[in-house]
Amino acid sequence: MSNQTTADFIALPTSQSSRLIDFRDAEVRPGFVDNTWFLIVSGEAPCSNMTVSLVPLVYIQQPDYWGIEVIGTLPGGICQTAVKPYMVTLDITSTLGKYGIEVIGARRSEKIRVGGGGKDS
Repeated sequence: MSNQTTADFIALPTSQSSRLIDFRDAEVRPGFVDNTWFLIVSGEAPCSNMTVSLVPLVYIQQPDYWGIEVIGTLPGGICQTAVKPYMVTLDITSTLGKYGIEVIGARRSEKIRVGGGGKDS
């Protein structure tokens, strides 16, 4: 993406059917191939019909910690109220910051160093 295209994307209106949701645990594990990494996030979704995904933020240049949002989406926009456990995985090999990633939920975020190990909270 060119800088102008990225700025245009960021200026678009936000979605009304998706929200940041809480997460309980986040960890990064190495893949089977050298220098590949996977983020695993788990928690409880507030709606039984909610789809949970991990969405990397858009940057113009590589940040120290690449932000990855925990997003809940309601197909049809109606919440079937019942807590549902979730576990989602994302290949983060191409979305790493200089030091690692930052998992961003509704009420907290967590920085995780990748390659050097350890959490930064």
